[in-house]
Amino acid sequence: MRKVIAATFVSLDGVMQAPGGPGEDDAGGFKFGGWTFPYFDETLGEVMGQVFTREFDLLLGRKTYDIFAAHWPRAENTEDGDIAKVFNRVTKYVATRSKSALEWNNSVVLSDAAKDVAKLKRQDGPVLLIQGSSDLIQTLLAHGLIDEFQVLMFPVLLGKGKRLFGEGVKPGALKLVESKTSATGVVVANYVPDGDVKIGSFALPE
Repeated sequence: MRKVIAATFVSLDGVMQAPGGPGEDDAGGFKFGGWTFPYFDETLGEVMGQVFTREFDLLLGRKTYDIFAAHWPRAENTEDGDIAKVFNRVTKYVATRSKSALEWNNSVVLSDAAKDVAKLKRQDGPVLLIQGSSDLIQTLLAHGLIDEFQVLMFPVLLGKGKRLFGEGVKPGALKLVESKTSATGVVVANYVPDGDVKIGSFALPE
């Protein structure tokens, strides 16, 4: 069985849109592309290194795929070369309805995201690592297909933008399995689903 892990950068108010750089995704008038950059330090470098040194395949929505495909094949001789080599080597599973070709090597079309990811989960193989891909995350959340969230929460408020947990998210509890905080104030927290929402009451007895 394969696990689906969503490793996601979010602002304190839950926005995950365009963390990598200006112009990455300005849909809806988003003006803060590259908002994670000022907070990266040695701790976050180590966290991301741990993410990318384990065995994984990428699971991407089409927009994130196109952004990655325009960058990583050209990045092997940069300071991010080690990550580029891994990304260029692994299988990229891409949820898309577009008929345009996937030209990045080792790319596989998923025409029905929920059905195809459920099938992949039943197979043997490395974890399926989601990067970005907010629309894909909403689809997989709706079908209960995400096994773990690695959330890097940055101390910034962005006001509006695409969110990790959209308005239609199903209620449910999460269990914290690991956490750390960087010197720049970024909280790194790993959660797994933990059943239904638990409720209680602080009301005093009558």
